[in-house]
Amino acid sequence: MSSFLTPDVYTEEVPLLPQSVAGVSTAVPAFIGYTQKAVKEGKNVTNQAIRIATFLEYKEIFGMAQPTSFLVDVNNEETINAITVQSPNSTLYYAMDLYFKNGGGDCYIISVGSYEDGYTQEAFLEGLEILSKEDEPTLIMLGEAAKLPSADYYSICQQALAQCQELKDRFCVFDIQNEDAAAQGFREGIGANNLKYGAAYTPYLQTSLNYVYHDSDVNISKESASQEELFFEEEYQGIKITYLGDESNIPKFRINGGSETSIKFSISPNKLLTVSNVPEEGVTANELVAEWEKFENKENFEIIAIDTDSTISQTSGNSGKALKKVVISEESFTLDTKKGTALYSKIKSELAKEKIILPSSSAIAGVYATTDRERGVWKAPANVSLNAVIGPVKKITSKDQEKLNVDATAGKSINAIRSFVGKGTMVWGARTLAGNDNEWRYIPVRRLFNMIEESTKKASYFAVFEPNDAATWLKVKAMIESFLYGIWQQGGLAGATEEQAYFVNIGLGKTMTQQDILEGRMIVEIGIAAARPAEFIILKFSHKLQEV
Repeated sequence: MSSFLTPDVYTEEVPLLPQSVAGVSTAVPAFIGYTQKAVKEGKNVTNQAIRIATFLEYKEIFGMAQPTSFLVDVNNEETINAITVQSPNSTLYYAMDLYFKNGGGDCYIISVGSYEDGYTQEAFLEGLEILSKEDEPTLIMLGEAAKLPSADYYSICQQALAQCQELKDRFCVFDIQNEDAAAQGFREGIGANNLKYGAAYTPYLQTSLNYVYHDSDVNISKESASQEELFFEEEYQGIKITYLGDESNIPKFRINGGSETSIKFSISPNKLLTVSNVPEEGVTANELVAEWEKFENKENFEIIAIDTDSTISQTSGNSGKALKKVVISEESFTLDTKKGTALYSKIKSELAKEKIILPSSSAIAGVYATTDRERGVWKAPANVSLNAVIGPVKKITSKDQEKLNVDATAGKSINAIRSFVGKGTMVWGARTLAGNDNEWRYIPVRRLFNMIEESTKKASYFAVFEPNDAATWLKVKAMIESFLYGIWQQGGLAGATEEQAYFVNIGLGKTMTQQDILEGRMIVEIGIAAARPAEFIILKFSHKLQEV
């Protein structure tokens, strides 16, 4: 109570309204990957969590897409025989485009490097560590990490799930790698911990997004009697790799790490040149070429140093990097040399038909955001069509989905993306990876609890160091009950009455003992009846006999 010492008229404002709980944002994804640049307001923001709201803002801060290279074969009549696409390593630019086209809103970007940097597990783990220090993100997106070797990708997924378990305010959206169509590798590699905090989707999506490229990156080989020689070559971080054999297989190369100290070389029957035992910090071009000279069975491959001081680091992916086909002929040229010709227009038209394939998680994040905004976090983000998508790269039937949706052995459910006649491409699953868990089987249930837990936690800070007595208990109880009542009214909780939908208990003899109060603990018990999605609609029909 105020002390009055001077004769005067005093006014006081008496607070009568209770404290309130403000619902936290529920669909704020954080994307981790490689970008062209990372500059905001003139400062380098690599390895920082940057909040953006639009695709334009992404382009301003993180730049454009990594350019795509094409190889176009043309005959003498200037008819296009074939187009070979050499897809870029980084597709985060396209993923963000797909995210915003599917209704995505505010999100975070963590750039862990530029296009010149090699994909590494360590970079993504560092990105996760940076993300752990941010409070607002609620979805962890690892679509770019799916380009890593499977073992590395699964390890990153496990760390992401562990972060969700620790912070209890976020959820993981995973992609099943394209080559793992049955998801068996993912199920075995992901482990068994913290599965209620993640969901996985398959297959990849054939989008309607065009590749970004420069005319100078479109190499054209035109059939001509003047062709003299055909070979393959590729420049990589200070070395040039050349193959002079036949073209029955497109030659490739990869550079791997290993436990041995000396660099090893091997060439597979399908013309894959593998350089092994390269340390993480890399080797110089001179050192690598010196070891290559000692290798005897080169099988038409050759490696030379074009920048002797460059450091050669490990490549990403198990399939290897393809060497570019080169035809020594008067008819080999790039597209930029043919501007204004009919051939230029024809090739540009055909290249516009080439569409990029992407992991589905970025589109799914947009669906989460749209569903939360229009219906609420308690609505399953499923039975929703995807925008800017031509279709899934693999058609999944109902029989196929049975094995994905229900995993009797380990309970690791995988959500399918399916194409339906007259409906388009639909998200057709809403299960977490804990598919056999009756409590946490469904995505909206897990995310609803995340939202309620985080919202009530933030709102309850006012009570810290307040007297642990009935007056404070009443304020906390009223505040939480009012919040839950609003969710129940919107359809987020099941039950015909408030008592059936939720309860909030607090008080001495109810949730606390005298010892709890002496030790400074105020314990609140909250129970909610989360509305669960109707996953299986069963219509039972029978004959009704005619009545006289």
